[in-house]
Amino acid sequence: MGLFFLKRFITLLATLIGASIVIFLVLEILPGNAAEMLVGPDASPEAVAALATKLGIDQPASLRYGQWVGGLVVGDMGNSHAYGSPVHELVLERLALTVPLALMAMLLAMALALAAGVYAAAHHNRMGDVGVMGFVQIGVALPNFWFSILLILLFAVKLRWFSAGGFPGWTEAAGGSPLAALKALLLPAIALAVVQAAILARITRSAVLEVLREDFVRTARAKGLSQRAVLWGHVLRNAMIPVVTVVGLEFANLLAGTIVVENVFYLPGLGRLIFQSISNRDLIVVRNCVMLLVAMVVAVNFVVDILYAVIDPRVKASDI
Repeated sequence: MGLFFLKRFITLLATLIGASIVIFLVLEILPGNAAEMLVGPDASPEAVAALATKLGIDQPASLRYGQWVGGLVVGDMGNSHAYGSPVHELVLERLALTVPLALMAMLLAMALALAAGVYAAAHHNRMGDVGVMGFVQIGVALPNFWFSILLILLFAVKLRWFSAGGFPGWTEAAGGSPLAALKALLLPAIALAVVQAAILARITRSAVLEVLREDFVRTARAKGLSQRAVLWGHVLRNAMIPVVTVVGLEFANLLAGTIVVENVFYLPGLGRLIFQSISNRDLIVVRNCVMLLVAMVVAVNFVVDILYAVIDPRVKASDI
């Protein structure tokens, strides 16, 4: 188990290093820079060059990469060129919305997927199974941004049950409340959860069908246990290994997928910060935000690998 953990940790570090290089190089080829955006299109080349020197963006790329990575190691993300404040303060402020949104979407997706997957498996090759799989196919094909617009048109414009966008805040001091904040996040969470629930439902159905063929299931039924007791008390527990793996991967996808949904619902989260920073060519913010998302995705996958090894004793270091 120790060797398994060590190998996964080394893989995590190598992935982060590779991701940092790719992120830096990709952003380097984008046209324009923060100095040009800040001084405006009518500024002289001398003014642009002077501001670029002040911001340090005229230094060689290798030097700037080393300074960026060195800062990340000690927890220094630098200062935003557009906002004029430390990047870590901007990121922490936006994560207070993005992480709860992703968690809410993941909980909704798991609840929908487990119920739909188990129901479809219990009614295998019958109308219930066909109906669930039909909805699953539709869910997989739905783009998040398009479904978000449909939700806004129905529940905000027509029914007026929710606001079309914006975020009131978590506290009364910020002008909101926990209940109002959760209500503002509900529609975005549903938009994120539908696709993930569809994918997870298919995995759950397949895993449950596989376990239903095991001998211990026939034994449980022979003892007189009801169908519900067999499914939820015995089958689902043994089918959770592949489901847990996919849940970890889907949560990582949700963190990255909030970028589009946050912009549709005009939510001041990490995704909207990235979008605005790209528009302002505030690349230091973009680099740190994207690197943070990558780190969260890699960390989630790392935890899933460890949990997989804990749940399934057949996993060994030699399996990697």
